[in-house]
Amino acid sequence: MPLNITLDKEQAEPLFLQIAARVRTAIATGHITPGARLPSARVLAAQLAVARGTVDAAYALLAGEGAIITRGSAGTVVSGSGERIVLAEPTPFMFSPEAAARPKPLPFQMGLPALDAFPRKLWSNLIVQAARGLQPADMANTDPIGLPALRHAVAGYLAVARGIRCSPAQVLITAGFQGALALVRHVLLRHGDPVWLEDPGYINTRQALEVGGARVVPVRVDADGLRVASAVAAAPAAKLAVVTPTHQCPTGVALSLPRRLELLAWATDAGSWVLEDDYDSEFRYTGRPLPSLKSLDRGQRVLYAGTFSKVLFPSLRLGYLVVPPELSVAFQRAARLTTLGLPVLEQLVTALFLEKGHFARHIRRMRMLYAERRRALATALEAAIGTHASVEMAAGGMHLLVRLPASANDSALVKRAQAAGLAPSALSSLSIAHDAGQGLLLSFANIPAEDAAASAGQAAAILDPG
Repeated sequence: MPLNITLDKEQAEPLFLQIAARVRTAIATGHITPGARLPSARVLAAQLAVARGTVDAAYALLAGEGAIITRGSAGTVVSGSGERIVLAEPTPFMFSPEAAARPKPLPFQMGLPALDAFPRKLWSNLIVQAARGLQPADMANTDPIGLPALRHAVAGYLAVARGIRCSPAQVLITAGFQGALALVRHVLLRHGDPVWLEDPGYINTRQALEVGGARVVPVRVDADGLRVASAVAAAPAAKLAVVTPTHQCPTGVALSLPRRLELLAWATDAGSWVLEDDYDSEFRYTGRPLPSLKSLDRGQRVLYAGTFSKVLFPSLRLGYLVVPPELSVAFQRAARLTTLGLPVLEQLVTALFLEKGHFARHIRRMRMLYAERRRALATALEAAIGTHASVEMAAGGMHLLVRLPASANDSALVKRAQAAGLAPSALSSLSIAHDAGQGLLLSFANIPAEDAAASAGQAAAILDPG
């Protein structure tokens, strides 16, 4: 039976889901009767001008629902149960586009990459490819340290992009940075152990360490990054130092080379460890790319953590941790004791994304896009806020820092912004013991250049409501 199907290739919904929905509706409304033979995947793919794999995926989905039956060389037919499928009205407990809707990211929201520029169609095709290639063994319990294909891909990427030479045995796939930090805490720290932490710094790191019983030692950050000498004076026998050397969170400064060498020398002499959180090093807009701290580590004292959440999309919840060879067995044992592993399909798709070169190309495109959006928002902010504040542009990262006068209250401004549908973050809320001043952190990643002036105007209205 011929199928008169039209597809909207401009929609975000994958084409195979559109095909399945059209066929499902035709069956439900009686336009296709039970026992009717459907076009082959090859014929329908040619009719719709799509890849055959797209139709195969749609047919596989329908077959899994019981709507159609595939009979090999005999073709594909509509289920002959004789019962018409009834499309029920959506209820709060059934899927519907309205029920599945999620709030859009708010302007200036930190930690979000450019979701509007993510290659969703490509990612959808890789999902289909990975799903079709699943073997029974892949559907059993996954390895808690991560899928071998993804660990190999990560090791290869780090060797080229970050100068880190490691074997796949040193790589563990984690649930983002927090998953990596949980493993580090489990293996290396005991209750009451002192840990150096940048001040100001990433609040989730501080809270995770405190919940785990570590004694956080806040260390001031200046124009050269973490003040190692101050840290040594405060806690020379610290068990661990957690740093963001390429792009300090939240000030944006980079840890200078003398400080890097000083930090590595301390770790070697004290028998301590350094956790490098390299959360957005891919995005640098001025000067040469900075080497990772791990690439300078001759004493094997640095553990390196990266994440796909900030460079691909947050809901992926995949990251990785590279540990020194002497710690590999301990970390693998900890992973097997503390987690049952991460979803296989997401790992397979991410591995394909890296192996086929899509990841490197995506990073290059985003670096150019972010440079444009960064410049547009900074220019618009400088024009809009006038003398109320100043805009600081770090050499890399995904946010701008708007410095406010000492008399300002950035936390109060954030509450006012949230009421207006904006989502900046307050600089002062990220400090522990050292005053970092008043300021607002504004992400530019999700603000198109053509929207920069309007967004800057909204920010200016928050700063000067009168």
